[in-house]
Amino acid sequence: MSEQVNSPGLQRLLDILQRDGIRDARVLDAIAAVPRQIFMDPSLAHKAYDNTALPIGVGQTISQPYIVARMTELLIENQMPQRVLEVGTGSGYQTAVLANVVPQVCSIERIQTLQYQAKRKLRQLDLHNVSMKFGDGWQGWETKAPFDGILVTAAPDDVPTALLEQLADGGCLIIPVGSNEQVLQRITRQGDKFYSEQIEPVRFVPLVKGIPD
Repeated sequence: MSEQVNSPGLQRLLDILQRDGIRDARVLDAIAAVPRQIFMDPSLAHKAYDNTALPIGVGQTISQPYIVARMTELLIENQMPQRVLEVGTGSGYQTAVLANVVPQVCSIERIQTLQYQAKRKLRQLDLHNVSMKFGDGWQGWETKAPFDGILVTAAPDDVPTALLEQLADGGCLIIPVGSNEQVLQRITRQGDKFYSEQIEPVRFVPLVKGIPD
């Protein structure tokens, strides 16, 4: 486990995550290995190990560590996906946690400044198992499909069809769905059928279609 665990703030966060039900040692190790402070403005670095979402500019947030851990845990609970699509790179924090757990991460982001910043920070952490793309997350990443797992870090009103189509047989999609009231779902593909589990209420920024002009 990372030397960061020597940080009282990080140890307190790990204790909170375990208290709130995060059990998978692989996920806890990944949270411990990723320095969350590098993914946020230096003025907020003192809040890096608070279990809360924080602004990163352009109307976006770095997700609450519990949600990052919970979504990652749901993704790998039933099998270890070899290739995962992340829709919404954002700060790159969730990307970095995933890259410490699964062999290959493909991450797509529609805001180019965020993508550039995240790419630089992932390189700083020597995470070389991440492919990144500037594009519309609603469309997924067809040329890299199929994916054993898909994790979406923003909430559409309805599950994008392209993401279901790009999910491998036996794979799962972790996605918050809804507008005013959002619910985290795990959708598993079995052949041409999709089975959805309602996990818990969540709050994410909307999954916006298209890319900015």
